Amino acid sequence: MWSFLGKRLLQMLVTLFLFQAATYFLLDAQPGDIADLLAMSPDIPPAERDRMRAELGLDRPPVERFFKYVWNFYQGDMGVSFQLYPREVTDIVKERLPRTLVLFFTASIVSFWTGFVTGKILAWKRGGFIEYASTLVGVILYTVFTPWFALMMIWLFAVYLDWLPAGKFLNPMVWIGQPLHANDVFIRMIWTALGGIVLFLIGYIFSNTLHRKARSAFRYGSFIVATLVVLGYWEFFTGGLAPFAWDILSHLILPVLTVTLIGYGGTMLLTRTSMLETLREDYILTARAKGLPEKVVRDKHAARNALLPVWTSLVFSLGSAVSGGIITETIFSWPGIGLTLLQAAQVADIPVAMGTLTIIGILTLLSHLVADIGYAFLDPRIRYT
Repeated sequence: MWSFLGKRLLQMLVTLFLFQAATYFLLDAQPGDIADLLAMSPDIPPAERDRMRAELGLDRPPVERFFKYVWNFYQGDMGVSFQLYPREVTDIVKERLPRTLVLFFTASIVSFWTGFVTGKILAWKRGGFIEYASTLVGVILYTVFTPWFALMMIWLFAVYLDWLPAGKFLNPMVWIGQPLHANDVFIRMIWTALGGIVLFLIGYIFSNTLHRKARSAFRYGSFIVATLVVLGYWEFFTGGLAPFAWDILSHLILPVLTVTLIGYGGTMLLTRTSMLETLREDYILTARAKGLPEKVVRDKHAARNALLPVWTSLVFSLGSAVSGGIITETIFSWPGIGLTLLQAAQVADIPVAMGTLTIIGILTLLSHLVADIGYAFLDPRIRYT
């Protein structure tokens, strides 16, 4: 396994370097540069534009600039934003990457869990109106045009019902005059949520030692306790930060719901198809012939083997969530990595565009590695030597 990991890490470094080279020279080949955009006034003389290009390093050959960028990147320096000069790209990524990760990781995990559970049940109880209706809904969600669907969600929940905000990260009227930074509150929300998840997982693992009848009740109880602990922390131990956390959370619900519904359709259909193929295998017939309970045959024999393609889809979707979030983040005005990449590309802000694209490349490469490692745990027949 360690030899395999070492080879894969070396391959990832080479692939990342080639990816950076391709994206850098493609961005650099765009007509014009940031100096032209910053000096749009005709009263600014050409000498001033040349001075700006020299200050930003744009007067040097592209190859020299690329290798300097790579050298600085592996030292933790991704340059300075042209558009937000002199703000460093690293600070921009640190501020906006958590917003994208929370949005799409939450949506991917929820859509994976609900889609997998629904898909295996539909395949197990094939036939009937419920299966046909669920499959139709899944096909519609899987093939729906994302911008149109997102706009319909905004119209329904933000305009017609007026339940949720239409977009953005927060409501400025709530934060005016407050000595707070929204990202600090958001990071605290992330750590609090992770603490609640860990508390629930401890109870979930402990429930496996209980009798089958008490197991389900204990798991539901663990979820309720973890939720109450998180809510109690924000209500009594944050010094009045609960309204600000709720403001951010209310702006997060609608984009998460939209991405979850779109991802749910694909996961449910893939699980159903994979489950139907697994049910035809001989070992399923053998398990039934042994007299095992139907739930054991479905969950431990059929569903576990049907999980492999679904696992691949989940991990790859997590890796590509940053790049795939450009449309969603633009429609909801969610200030994450996707929207940052789009804005940087529009004004030829090469350092910011390269920083966001590099993050996308790293997450994609890591997702492939996680998928391969996950195969070894899900399928005992797979071994890496």
